[in-house]
Amino acid sequence: MTRSLNKVIIIGNLGRDPEMRYTSSGKPITTFSVATSRTWVTSEGERREATEWFNVVAWNNLAEICNQFLRKGSRVYVEGHLQTRQWEDEKGCRHYRTELVANEMLILDNRHQGQRNETSDFPDEEGPDLPF
Repeated sequence: MTRSLNKVIIIGNLGRDPEMRYTSSGKPITTFSVATSRTWVTSEGERREATEWFNVVAWNNLAEICNQFLRKGSRVYVEGHLQTRQWEDEKGCRHYRTELVANEMLILDNRHQGQRNETSDFPDEEGPDLPF
C-alpha cells in the first residue's frame, strides 16, 4: 500500500475575530480566516504581491484556546490538514468549502496583543506560560 500525506502549514494574520460555537453533542468548534502573502518580481522587474485566504477550523481544547487568545490581526502559525465539505442548499445547488482543520496553533505576536480586551488578567511585566 502506498502512503499519502495531507499536511498544511501556514503563517499569516487573522482576517476576523474567531467565532466559537458548539455541536449538538457539546463539542466546541472555532472558525477563523488567515491571510498569507507572497511577493515576487516579474520578468519586467515589477514587484507583485498576492494574498491567499485560508478558512481554519479548530476543535475541542484548541478551539477554546483559539477563541480565547486570538483576535483579528493576530499573527499565527497553523498546522493541520485540508478537508473539503460539500452540502446542498434549499434550492438544490451544491456548495464546496475547503478548510484547514488545525491540530496545532502558535501565536507569533506579542502575548499582550492577543488579549481580547484592554483589561488583562495578566500583569504588564510578564505574560502567562501558555500551554500551546
